[in-house]
Amino acid sequence: MKEKYYISTAITYTSGKPHIGNTYEVVLADAIARYKRMRGYDVYFQTGTDEHGQKIEGKAKEAGVTPKQFVDSVSDEIRRIWDLMNTSYDRFVRTTDENHEHVVQKIFEKLYQQGDIYKGEYSGLYCTPCESFWTESELVDGKCPDCGREVQEAKEESYFFRLSKYQDRLMKYIEEHPEFIQPESRKNEMVNNFLKPGLQDLCVSRTSFTWGIPVLSDPKHVVYVWLDALVNYITFLGYDPDGSSELFSHYWPCDLHLIGKDIIRFHTLYWPIFLMALDLPLPKQVFGHPWLLMNNDKMSKSKGNVIYADDLVDFFGVDAVRYYVLHEMPFANDGNINYDLLIERINSDLANTLGNLVNRTIAMGHKYFDGTITNPKVENELDLEFVTMMRDLPSKIDQAMDRLAIGEAIEEIFKLLRRANKYIDETTPWILAKEEASKGRLETVMYHLLEAIRLSGSWLSFAIPSTSEAILAQLGETEDLLEYQENHTYHLKEASPLFARIDREKKLEEIRLKKS
Repeated sequence: MKEKYYISTAITYTSGKPHIGNTYEVVLADAIARYKRMRGYDVYFQTGTDEHGQKIEGKAKEAGVTPKQFVDSVSDEIRRIWDLMNTSYDRFVRTTDENHEHVVQKIFEKLYQQGDIYKGEYSGLYCTPCESFWTESELVDGKCPDCGREVQEAKEESYFFRLSKYQDRLMKYIEEHPEFIQPESRKNEMVNNFLKPGLQDLCVSRTSFTWGIPVLSDPKHVVYVWLDALVNYITFLGYDPDGSSELFSHYWPCDLHLIGKDIIRFHTLYWPIFLMALDLPLPKQVFGHPWLLMNNDKMSKSKGNVIYADDLVDFFGVDAVRYYVLHEMPFANDGNINYDLLIERINSDLANTLGNLVNRTIAMGHKYFDGTITNPKVENELDLEFVTMMRDLPSKIDQAMDRLAIGEAIEEIFKLLRRANKYIDETTPWILAKEEASKGRLETVMYHLLEAIRLSGSWLSFAIPSTSEAILAQLGETEDLLEYQENHTYHLKEASPLFARIDREKKLEEIRLKKS
């Protein structure tokens, strides 16, 4: 039996087209899912869209369509972009799914019947974009602490969830499971800013709009969007208060909820408490990833600094964009993107370090050995160091990926590729080729270079899968072996460029013209 691994992204709110900062999350989750599959896990990867709420109702009205028509269109666009980015999700979910809505109603009734939900009246401050209520003391400069926008006074009959009842139990759980909230800075923020001061009971229904799931026993109320959205992680696996599916039994608890740092509060306070109330195991880890900034500034349409993934793909290609966001994003701090940085990274890493190495090595393999190469083992000190790097690569990648340090894992691969380029300069195959007596040494050099390329190409499949396939195809390989192979025979195919070097000025002018 394979060990299971369930990974989810947050479901994307269907208020509009996602920018590259939103898209980064699903690419990151995809890289982790692909890596886990490579390592033999039984992976279930879930993503999708969050489709209810007051903000959606307002957007649909502005657009002159029904809320369902509005979310259908936006959800289709989100899925198109996820597919464009070559993400290997197992299920794309939508919270307008009929079964999900039915189970949410049953969950609400269960929690109400057992006394975790009670009816009251809400009077406070509401942020429509974030679908969040706040007290005066929680505001920052009189505005929403999450998004910085204006809040409005709201007063309405509501149902509330008794968060306060579970506060001590959650605190104890977090203390006993230090890996539950990562990175560490996110955990400290949750504990110090929310848990220690004391949790307020949570509003879980609304009556001031209708675009939501009706409460079965009180249909003028709709289930508040966060209760509806968060339970997607179990409803689409087959959870049901009256009896859950085998799929749910197999994959729950989730191994990793991968979410943006701006919604960590909902996933590490509300969500675990909902699960405690349902008497279900908690997810093993919630990772609040950093933001991808545009020129070190948060992307927003009002600032006019939004970049969309499909535009980047048009300019640079899918794998170049995937490589950039995965390699450049730090583990815990915000990352940065702009066209200059992208061009620089593509030229230095993808076109030069990787592409040029593959191209010239395969060309030499054809020139010197007609494309068929084995390992005669005519070695010296240079080879021992190079081979050690190859043998050590899998464990170094595993160590980085275990910490979700995806950029570090990719950097380990590129360290080997840079070493391979240096190895060519040190061994000078073009000089060895001049002497018949050096043929065994030359073939050994070529074999080691091909092994470095094969090994790197195989491992790169979690980050840049199409490029990985292209590398292995040029090497004549049909399977991606993840360890150094001492005895192997290469039957090389024709070399073809993986990444073209970009003329910076021409590309920036092309982008300017398309955007104008």
